[in-house]
Amino acid sequence: MTMTSRVSLYTLIALAPLSWGGLFLFTYYIPPLNTLSFIVVLFILLVALTSTFAPLAYVLGRRLLSAHRYHVTMRSAIRQGVLLALVIILNLIFRALDSWNVFTAFVILAAAIIVEILFLARK
Repeated sequence: MTMTSRVSLYTLIALAPLSWGGLFLFTYYIPPLNTLSFIVVLFILLVALTSTFAPLAYVLGRRLLSAHRYHVTMRSAIRQGVLLALVIILNLIFRALDSWNVFTAFVILAAAIIVEILFLARK
């Protein structure tokens, strides 16, 4: 059974407030002081950011790129949402390890852009 773009979009829109609420409740009751709770917080944040960015990428892509040759699919929007969420998560991980600087942020962003270009080149 495959999910259509509309069902995927509505699922992600419903998942976004649930994951943000879960992140709020988890960090309210369990402070991320040890490694396991920090990993759980980052995973919940990854789900929350992905479920927030993917519908935005889909809607913006459909509105802005409708006249161009690039056909926006829900799969590509989810991929773009995951890449953007991973950029944020990796920057947070480097920040927590006290090894973050502007150069590493640009390298992470450049790597995400290169991955997206490689995926677009496969089309």
